[in-house]
Amino acid sequence: MTSRKPDEQLARDSRLRLVSPRSVATARKAVTDRRTRPAPRPPAGTPATADLANRARASLADAVRLARWAELNLGAGDGGRPAPAGALPASDVERAAAELGLTHGQIRVGWDRSRLSGLVEVHGGHARPGWRLRAWDRDDTAVLRGWVALFDAWSLVHPAPADIAASAVAEVVEAMPQLLSLLQLSAGPVTVPDLLDLLGQRVTELRDERCEVPYDADPAAGSAASEHPGEPRPLPLARLLRWALGGLAAVDAVTLGPAQATLTPLGSWAVWVKLEQICVAAQSPAGNIEQSAAAMLHGCARLTPGPARAEYQAWLAARPVGHAVSELLHAARGEDALLRGLAFEALRVVGAPAEPEVRAAVREPALRPYALLWLAEHDGVDPDEAQHVLTPEESTWLWVDTAAAIADHGEADLLARHLDSAVRTTVPRLLDEVRAVGHPRTVQVLVALAAAHPDPALAKAVRRAAFQVHTGGA
Repeated sequence: MTSRKPDEQLARDSRLRLVSPRSVATARKAVTDRRTRPAPRPPAGTPATADLANRARASLADAVRLARWAELNLGAGDGGRPAPAGALPASDVERAAAELGLTHGQIRVGWDRSRLSGLVEVHGGHARPGWRLRAWDRDDTAVLRGWVALFDAWSLVHPAPADIAASAVAEVVEAMPQLLSLLQLSAGPVTVPDLLDLLGQRVTELRDERCEVPYDADPAAGSAASEHPGEPRPLPLARLLRWALGGLAAVDAVTLGPAQATLTPLGSWAVWVKLEQICVAAQSPAGNIEQSAAAMLHGCARLTPGPARAEYQAWLAARPVGHAVSELLHAARGEDALLRGLAFEALRVVGAPAEPEVRAAVREPALRPYALLWLAEHDGVDPDEAQHVLTPEESTWLWVDTAAAIADHGEADLLARHLDSAVRTTVPRLLDEVRAVGHPRTVQVLVALAAAHPDPALAKAVRRAAFQVHTGGA
């Protein structure tokens, strides 16, 4: 072995290097084509980014004040009494209301908005200041991302009527992107009857896709339906539309007028951004927006980190976050080690909403090293230092898994460099640890390493180790 030092360039650019030469060439051409294409311009009249960020700051002003109060008074930042992850206790609501000059209702709403916008993050069952709170006054992008997170959670900010079935509420939430698109494309007020008509059409389409009998949206059908108890009850679309528009208004995404609704500048910008993300993905050669998580990740393996991140964002924007996280983790559980690494890169784009499922994945041996690194970086650990959270056995498992990805998708010289990059005092010690870690691809990885390395003596030792693992010898 000629070197014991890690290959820093390999570590920095591993995603690009774990693919075939043809894929690299394709990725470079795709990047060149993207750079020569002008960036999409927002609709005429859209305020500048700084103005949008200031509007978002004004919208979340109470939530920011409460998050900073909680940091100082609930021990969320100094290791004292931890802030509660759920609703604030009545005693804390009373204190915050008195000190901030807000009503009890404003405190409860502000706490929910703080958590949903990422100003307060939940870790290990306790709340603590989020990174967005630190960057709030200086980073316009962080502010806008926080507001968009709140916008995406509008149905949680404004609870649905308790007497309406949860399934009906879920259908309306699923249908709302089409209504928001209509509002954005109209660039002005849209009447409630038009929105109600579109909502009825979209709910019918969703039921048709599931081969369900559509509910009659005509309020006049209510008396007739009551005479036939065996038939589906009419869906109260008018009430549900009022609730949905009220929720969007509560997060400052729409303004309501007499029998009409209009997107605010913030709402119009957010919907435009999501539409652009979907269009960019839909126009990609692989059509990633329509693909499963595994197929999308395969498509992104050809891209450099920047364009790949954009693809992740577009794919995520087109599906509910909970479903997307589950699908990414399912892809990570497969046999392709390259997809495992890419899945957790996509989960980094998801951020805080993925934390519960990533934390649960720590219990799975195949995902544990990736999940621990994800959690460390999510907690603010520098990515270059995050490896320290792994035990030696977990680091070795990750090293073997990365070698499997290179063996499947990379080049022989890269595999040899991966062996040289291992930080060990001797090759026999490295091979002992690789044999002991129990990775299911150990034999294939060792055989590939032996075939790839130019040093005959080292290759012979690696082949011997592969044979011993295969036969169960020591």
